[in-house]
Amino acid sequence: MKLQRNGRSKALAIGAMALVSSLSLAACGSDNNTNTTSGGSNGSSAAAAAINCGKAGTLLGAGSTAQAPAIDVWKTNFGSSCSGTTVNYSGGGSGAGVQQFNQGKVAFAGSDFALKPADVDASKAVCTGGKAIDLPMVAGLVSLVYNVDNVDNLVLDGPTAAKIFDSQITKWNDPAIAALNPGAKLPDAEIQTFHRSDDSGTTFNLTSYFAKTSGGAWSAEPSKAWKGKGGQSANGSAGVSAQIKQVKNSIGYAELSYAQTNNLKSAKIATGAAQPVEATAANAANTIASSTVSGTDGDLALSLDYGTKADNAYPIVLVTYEIACDKGNKAETLDTLKSFLTYTISDGAQKSIGDKGYVPMPAAIGDKVKAAVGTLA
Repeated sequence: MKLQRNGRSKALAIGAMALVSSLSLAACGSDNNTNTTSGGSNGSSAAAAAINCGKAGTLLGAGSTAQAPAIDVWKTNFGSSCSGTTVNYSGGGSGAGVQQFNQGKVAFAGSDFALKPADVDASKAVCTGGKAIDLPMVAGLVSLVYNVDNVDNLVLDGPTAAKIFDSQITKWNDPAIAALNPGAKLPDAEIQTFHRSDDSGTTFNLTSYFAKTSGGAWSAEPSKAWKGKGGQSANGSAGVSAQIKQVKNSIGYAELSYAQTNNLKSAKIATGAAQPVEATAANAANTIASSTVSGTDGDLALSLDYGTKADNAYPIVLVTYEIACDKGNKAETLDTLKSFLTYTISDGAQKSIGDKGYVPMPAAIGDKVKAAVGTLA
């Protein structure tokens, strides 16, 4: 659906202001693939006071590295407020998280893409009398991060970015890049591309953007596994970010929090809006605000507008879902699971991750998630 630029842009801008109260360029967090334990203090006392702890216990989760910095904040606040309760979350990527969930190894999984029908069918073996559902919990964006000397405001569009990551464009001074960056000192150098080696929801969202906007330059279907030609791989968002930081004339993709942590430059995206759009949480909020629920039968999977042309709407957005059983959760962890997820979707918890580059979930979606968490059984 095409967006009416003027009225629609103003409406989205207002929505973004409501979603994003404060942003900071300083962010922290790591893409740690080992289990971590709650402790310390990372949130306001007001946020902590709002936590309803439920029964004490240990809660295991795994999956998306995109949400790892957010989970670090949440599990620390939750553990500090709830004596005797520990939340352990290991990364490994969205694909690994869904696999571990369907093997009954974790109470919830983080995934940057909605469950496929085969995943839902497989979940019925561990969700006795029920099935797995998607609960949108963490919203953010995918930055095209790059390391090119003397190029500080790189602009790319869908076709050009897709061709770069598919090795169809191999030099930084290619005419297609130069046309988008008049006056830029683009080097006569080979482009070093980096992509995820693990099954990744970040990859899925980037390739969904390519599929929508590249005009056929990206021929593969959106996928959690990398399908582009050429390039080098690295594990997790931290691995890709580390490679971009070290390798000159390189480009890759990672969530905004990792771009901020590693002081990496992010490309602006030419979408057809009045101006190329910067990779900021505020601009991602404009796109997230226009998302709608496409899931059915209790599932809250979202439809994201990767092809938006609205002013100040960053198109490569990402939503991380917490995957949980609607029915058939293990009795020993159900109370802790509901307590933790009720906290993470609360207004205080959503605001607490704003300085990590995330976008608070829109209220209309957040209210649906709160209601769904309350019915988990």
